[in-house]
This record gives sequence, C-alpha cells and structure tokens, in this order.
Amino acid sequence: MKGREALRVVLADDHHFSREGLRGMLEAEGIVVVGEAANGAEAVRLTAELAPDVVVLDLRMPGGETIAGIAATGHQARVAVLTVSAEGADVVEALAGGADSYLLKDTPAEQLVGGIRVTAAGSAVLSEQAMQTLVAGLVAARDAAVAGDGSLRSLSDREREVLKLIVAGAGNAEIGRELSISRHTVKQHVTNIFGKLAVTTRVQAAVQAVREGL
Repeated sequence: MKGREALRVVLADDHHFSREGLRGMLEAEGIVVVGEAANGAEAVRLTAELAPDVVVLDLRMPGGETIAGIAATGHQARVAVLTVSAEGADVVEALAGGADSYLLKDTPAEQLVGGIRVTAAGSAVLSEQAMQTLVAGLVAARDAAVAGDGSLRSLSDREREVLKLIVAGAGNAEIGRELSISRHTVKQHVTNIFGKLAVTTRVQAAVQAVREGL
C-alpha cells in the first residue's frame, strides 16, 4: 500500500455470512473490500484482476493450492490466513506455503483489523494461540532431542523424501502427487516417520529435520 491510499482487500471464504461480517468490520475501519471469493480459484482470479494489497484467506476452502496460485499471479498481494484452526501443522503448512500472517477467527475485531494492516505494511502477524502452538512444538521437539530419541539416520530414503516435503509445508495429498504414491501410502510413511523420530506432530518432525540439516 502506498502513501495514504485506502487499503484494498480481497476476502476469500466459502461461507457467505463470514465474508459479509468481515466486510462490514473492515469497511467500518476504512478498508476497501474490492472483491469476494467463495473458493480458491476465484481468489486467484480476483487477485490477478484486482491486484489487492492483501488477500484475507480462509484456510479450508475448495479450489486447490490457493496461496501458491496467488503468488503465481505475479502481483505483490500479501496473504493473511484467517481460520478457526490453531493446529501446529496447519500453521506451519500455511506459512511454509507462502502465507504472510496467520490469524484466528475469534480474534477481537480491533486486533484483527490491526493484523491485516500490519500484514499490508510488510510484516508478519501470528495470533497468540498459533504462536503458543508453535512454541509448544519446538519445546517438545527439543525435549525429544535432549532425551536422545529418534534420528534422521533411522529413516529410509523414501521417508526422507516425505519429510522434506513436510518441511516445505506440503499436505498428504500434495506429497502423494509429488512422489506418485497414494495418500494411504503417504499416511503410512508419516506414521513411520513419527515413530522413528519419537514425535507426534508434523511441526515437531519438521523442527527436528531442520535441526539435523535435512
């Protein structure tokens, strides 16, 4: 956003009433909602056509790889994920996939609007609960490492490939497509990785992989 121009936003959520409520909240604060999308494909199209400052995006929405699609438009639109999930795996997946901020839908209105403005200004914002989840994952991974549990050396070549994609923020469906294996097989590999590394979440596995230089 340049100078004193009004902040321009595209809202992407498959629930009409969620978009309607958020639109009213933002417009009351002088933010211009230039478009609304009910699925990922629409969000990407509107970003390409309207070049908003920020796309406020629901995490669970039909339409494919929305964040990557927005980046592929070539516009400098920032992405603020707005979701009900504070799960560590969702936070890591969104941020690794290119989201700039991660906000929860139960965030007070003033903080939510402030978070979108900060995102537009070029900074990252994480909701307090999402941050706590990430920290808990880091602490658990650290404790497992201190206890001497698990090592990447115990992983097979295929499991290492899967883990690399987890670190990159890929979900099971994406991993299956990338490696040409079924989603069931991916789940089995993920289960094996968790067991060998003595972790219980994708966040912990990713942290350990980065720590060991994968």
